[in-house]
Amino acid sequence: MAYFLKKSNLKKGTYLQIYESFYDPERKSTVHKSYQALGYVNDLISDDIPDPIKHYKDEVAQMNQKRREEKQKAAVEISAESPERYAGYFPLKAIHDRSGVKQHLDFLQLNSSFEFSVYDCLSSMIYARVCNPCSKSRTFYEVLPKLLEKTDFSLDQMYSCVEYIGHDYEKIIEIYNNRLGQYYSFDTRHTYFDCTNFYFEIDREDDLRRKGPSKESRKDPIVGLGLLLDASQIPIGMKIYPGNESEKPVLREVIDGLKSKHQISGRTIQIADKGLNCSENIFHALQNHDGYLFSRSVKQLEETEQTWVLLDNDYEEVKDKDGNVLYKIKSCRDTFEYTLRKDGRIQRKFEVDEIRVATYNPKLAKKQIFEIDKEVEKARKLSLSGAKRSEFGDSAKFVNFKSVDKKGNETNEKVKASINEAAVEKARKLAGYNLLVSSERNMDAGELYKAYHNLWRIEESFRIMKSDLDARPVYLQKEDSIAGHFLICYLSVLLLRILQLKILKGAESSEDITRFIKDFRVVKVSDRKYLNITARTSFIERMKQFTGLPLLNYYLGQGDLTTMMEYHFPQMKKIKREA
Repeated sequence: MAYFLKKSNLKKGTYLQIYESFYDPERKSTVHKSYQALGYVNDLISDDIPDPIKHYKDEVAQMNQKRREEKQKAAVEISAESPERYAGYFPLKAIHDRSGVKQHLDFLQLNSSFEFSVYDCLSSMIYARVCNPCSKSRTFYEVLPKLLEKTDFSLDQMYSCVEYIGHDYEKIIEIYNNRLGQYYSFDTRHTYFDCTNFYFEIDREDDLRRKGPSKESRKDPIVGLGLLLDASQIPIGMKIYPGNESEKPVLREVIDGLKSKHQISGRTIQIADKGLNCSENIFHALQNHDGYLFSRSVKQLEETEQTWVLLDNDYEEVKDKDGNVLYKIKSCRDTFEYTLRKDGRIQRKFEVDEIRVATYNPKLAKKQIFEIDKEVEKARKLSLSGAKRSEFGDSAKFVNFKSVDKKGNETNEKVKASINEAAVEKARKLAGYNLLVSSERNMDAGELYKAYHNLWRIEESFRIMKSDLDARPVYLQKEDSIAGHFLICYLSVLLLRILQLKILKGAESSEDITRFIKDFRVVKVSDRKYLNITARTSFIERMKQFTGLPLLNYYLGQGDLTTMMEYHFPQMKKIKREA
């Protein structure tokens, strides 16, 4: 762009204007536009400006000089920035763009006064979260500028977006389920559910961040998060709840919420571990004409049931190809009674025809016995050192605490600790055993065992959230902003799972996929030229073959990257639904 003085000879005299010229990429030529109208030469003559033409020529020259200096300064500033760009998020963008979510999020924000696109802002935060998870401020200043696509929102607008999507996060999940469901049929015949929590290093609790049992054994306030997966281990629901509340009702709330929005139809078998196994959840499942498959602690069984689990007869061994025992399994079918309580009072009792599956895993037994021996050894050392009861922690379950005097007689004074050998022996005896309880009497023990052990996918999803996506929102304070942050992490996992399990058919691990997205980078060396600085891996070779994109090329043009960012998976075809 440059400025020049335009002189127009009109009837009243010579008329002066400052024009600017610049290149128009649409016309592919230089165009001119009036920048400032000055007036007629005769009217501009004054004591200060005896020669208007010379005066304004000099002024235009100064304007051009200032423009050149600004351009040089900008060039220096730009060169100081990293030329590196993230390019590996293109598979997530391909799924996201094709889903049709944008149109529905655009409709949703019609009632707001935002001057930015919620969809564009949310998309950028999802891609940035997978490429380089960090605080929202660092994301804005350090990660978003390295995405290949430019963003068009401010930091304040980004914070507003996080709060906005968090305020109604369940509705946004409903939109994603609906639109992605047009391409992938969610299988809700089985649903997997589990909860985790995230701690906050804050001094005071609030309505959401409350002190409760932490998965990481911390004393800080926590926020609970429940996650629901379909039979293919694709996330279909999320619930955020205060850290001091029980996780057991959350399963019911998520299932009811999705059913009311018609995102779960028909009968579903709810699968969860022992933390969600309670009479209320079993009763709720049966009332909804659903089924259940829960784990149950063998330690908490009644003596008759515990004896049945430990009896060696009727167990069948399942071996690997080398003849090593993987696990032993047996089952029984019977009617079992459950009790519903409220505030400690019995409300009602009900009976269920159940199948119960007992299993014994030698590797699990070895691991658990190692942990038991470790706790017992810790308890012995603490008891010899005269430690306080509070110092024993988890090892206290293997210790008897008695108040004794100097002669060893029981008193109400000093506490003496001794190893509870009976508790140790019982714990070692139960090591490796597990019990599954289910309403699905038509499924055999092996089917139930395999269905239950798919819960590892939900544990992996939590690991991705906590490790790969660094989900703990350390610096967010508002409840809606915290919910919005978790929603971004949830949607990141959703897109990763769609890529892994639906498009790549489970052939690639989540670790390889996230590593590719984080590591696949290019360096910009000119306006239209990039260098691919990513180390060659077998995963990139497979992705090149799968997509046909030049992922192994060292030299990449702007057209190559545009093709990458506009890529669509041919597998994403809308499902034909019967009217």
